[in-house]
Amino acid sequence: MVAKDTKFKDALKVIENVQASGRKILFPDEAMDVIKSSGISTPAYTLVKTVHEASVETKSMGFPVVLKIVSPDVLHKSDVGGVVIGVENEKEVERNYAEIMNNLFKKVPDADIMGILVEKQMPKTTEVIVGGIRDEQFGPTVMFGLGGIFVELFKDVVFRIAPVTETEALEMIKEIKGYSVLNGYRGAERLDIQQLARTVVTISELISDIGEIKEVELNPLLVYTEGVTAIDARIIIK
Repeated sequence: MVAKDTKFKDALKVIENVQASGRKILFPDEAMDVIKSSGISTPAYTLVKTVHEASVETKSMGFPVVLKIVSPDVLHKSDVGGVVIGVENEKEVERNYAEIMNNLFKKVPDADIMGILVEKQMPKTTEVIVGGIRDEQFGPTVMFGLGGIFVELFKDVVFRIAPVTETEALEMIKEIKGYSVLNGYRGAERLDIQQLARTVVTISELISDIGEIKEVELNPLLVYTEGVTAIDARIIIK
């Protein structure tokens, strides 16, 4: 593992706690803790255990929000009705919280439910994916591409051995076929490619420095004209 005095020391604490529990996949809030502590922007988020907690947290967070089930037995939350977006008020929080729980009881009755992740919903923009994997042959590798459905549809992604410099990250971004989408296609505003490159660098350093991380993925990472925001993260450890 990485030394305790690096910039990833807080991320390392999260991973050590997960290891101590015997799990290999971080819960969504834990993964977001790792990403946030690494210096990557995230929305406001919190894990709640009751509908009352959800109401209190969303009131201070502000609407709209997203609700996501957190369970080690549910890998694809949308498939079991475990995600609701665009929740606009406290009454909708209460109704959707109950609906998510009912969906789980019906479709995955034996699921171990840790709670519901409440997350501030961010404005729509271009989505990209940034990831890292510890390849058996090449070692730590970083990946970049257009996010959302474009990853599966076009497979427009590029890879580099990690870690990468900011210059190398910019080269990766410019290599994808969809680069024009980020660079102001047909009069659209140019997105914050510089901050995007810095995020690619951070993920490349994270997968390189913390040897216990097997995979890390930000999908989607939202790219704005100023700044980027990770709204979903997945991390698997050895």
